[in-house]
Amino acid sequence: MPPLRVLLASSEVAPFAKTGGLADVTAALTRYLHKAGHEPRIVLPLYKRVRTSGIPLEPVQGLQEIPMQCGDRRLTWSAWSSPLPKSEARAWFIRCPDLYEREGIYATDGDEHLRFAFLTRVALESCQYTRWAPDVVHVHDWHTALAPLYLRTVYGWDKLFAKTRTLLTLHNNAYQGNFPIHVLRELNLENERKLLWQEDVKNGMVSFLKSGITYATAISTVSRTYAKEIQGDELGMGLQGMLKDRDDHLFGILNGVDYDVWNPATDTRVPHRYTPDDLSGKARMKAALLKRMELPATERAPVLGIVSRLTAQKGFDLLHDSLAVFLQREDIRIVVQGSGEERYEKYFEWLANAFPTKVAYRKAYDEDLAHWIEAGSDMFLMPSRFEPCGLNQMYSLKYGTAPIVRRTGGLADTVSDWNPRTGEGTGFVFDAFDANALAKAIESALRTWRDPVQWRRLQQNGMATDYSWERQILKYVELYKKLPNL
Repeated sequence: MPPLRVLLASSEVAPFAKTGGLADVTAALTRYLHKAGHEPRIVLPLYKRVRTSGIPLEPVQGLQEIPMQCGDRRLTWSAWSSPLPKSEARAWFIRCPDLYEREGIYATDGDEHLRFAFLTRVALESCQYTRWAPDVVHVHDWHTALAPLYLRTVYGWDKLFAKTRTLLTLHNNAYQGNFPIHVLRELNLENERKLLWQEDVKNGMVSFLKSGITYATAISTVSRTYAKEIQGDELGMGLQGMLKDRDDHLFGILNGVDYDVWNPATDTRVPHRYTPDDLSGKARMKAALLKRMELPATERAPVLGIVSRLTAQKGFDLLHDSLAVFLQREDIRIVVQGSGEERYEKYFEWLANAFPTKVAYRKAYDEDLAHWIEAGSDMFLMPSRFEPCGLNQMYSLKYGTAPIVRRTGGLADTVSDWNPRTGEGTGFVFDAFDANALAKAIESALRTWRDPVQWRRLQQNGMATDYSWERQILKYVELYKKLPNL
C-alpha cells in the first residue's frame, strides 16, 4: 500500500504553540507518521508568539496573500513553513494578522469561531491550491471539528477530496466550541442550518464539536477507557447520546510518549541519569531536586511530585482533607509545579508556608523543572476527577516514579495497581473520587516504600512499560486504513 497522505489541523503544535498535551500529541503524530514513511502535513496558525520566537520561517510557494471571503469580511492568508524539531517533517503556519496577531493562542475578543473556522478552511484550501489530495483529514478538538462538515458542503464539489476520509480526535470533550447561531454567516454555513444539530439551532446555537461528531468518518479519543466514559452521563458533557449513536465508529487510542525526550537514561534536562539496572542516578536526582527546591536533604523520606494544570478536573479538591494530615504524621516531602485556578494556587502556597521544610511550590511552569520532578520524585500524584489520557503518569513509569492515580480514562489504561503478593503492578490506583480512597492509596504507597525490595520491583515494572509513539502510531495508521470501509 502506498504511503498515506494525512492532513492534520490543530490549534496547537509543540514546541511552537502549546498550552497542554494537545500540542505534544499533534507534533508527535506528525513526526512519527513521517518517520514511518507516510506524508503528513500539519497546519496551525502563525500566532504572534510564533512569529516573534525566532524560528526559521520559509514562505510556501504559491500560497501567499490569498483572499478568502468570510461572510461580509474579506481576509487574506499566506502559508509559511518550518521544520519540526528532530524531524524532516514540516509544520505549515497560516499567517493572517487580523486573526492571529494577538498576545495569546486563545483570545476573548468575540471572534474565536472565525479564528479557528478560518484555520480549518485554509487547511483544506491549501490542499486545493497545491493539488494535494489527502487520504485522511485528521482534526483535533472543537477548533478544527468543522472540517467534515466543510468537506460535505463548501468543498463538496471538489473531486480532489472524493476519496478523503475524516478522523476527529477528542482530547477533552468538555470544550465544545459553542457559539451564537448568527456566526454561521462568517463561517459560510448560513445555508446549511438543516445539517446542524437541530436542538442547538432551536436554541440559537451552533456547536463545532457536535458537527464534527456527526459528520466525521470516525471519532477517536486518547484512551480506551475515556472512549467508554464519554458515552455515560457523568463524563459525556451532554454529548453522550450522540457518542452512543456512533459507538461503532468511536475508537480509543492512547497517546504515546516520546522517549527521545522522556527517558532517564538519556534526558539532557537533568544532571544525573539512570537505568532500571542502575538506579543510583535517581538517588542523586532526588538530592539535587530537594536542594533546588530548598528542602532539607533526606534519603529516608519519600518525595511526592506534582506537575499539573491546577483545575478541578485534576482532582486537587481531594487533597484538602488528606495532605496536611500526612505531612503532620509522616516524614515526607512534596514538590509541586503548576498554575491555574486561584483557589488551588492559594492552597499550595498555604501548604508550603505551613510546612516550609516539607513542601515546595513553584507556580511558573519550567520544562527543566518538570523533568527534575519526574526524575527526583519517588511518587507522582494524579488524583484526577477525569483524565482523557494523561502523559505524566507514563513519564513517571519510565522514570521509576510510582504513580498514585484514580482509575479513570488514560490513567486506568496505563497504571496497574501494585500487588505485594505477586509482585505485579506499576503504581497505586484508587476508584472512588473521595479523600478517603486517595488517602488509602497514599498509605499503600508509603507502606510499599518502606520495603526496599518491593519498591525496586515496582520501579522496574514501571520502567519496563512501553508507551512509545513507535507503537501507538501503528494503531493510528491501522485506523486510517479502516476509514474507507466505515
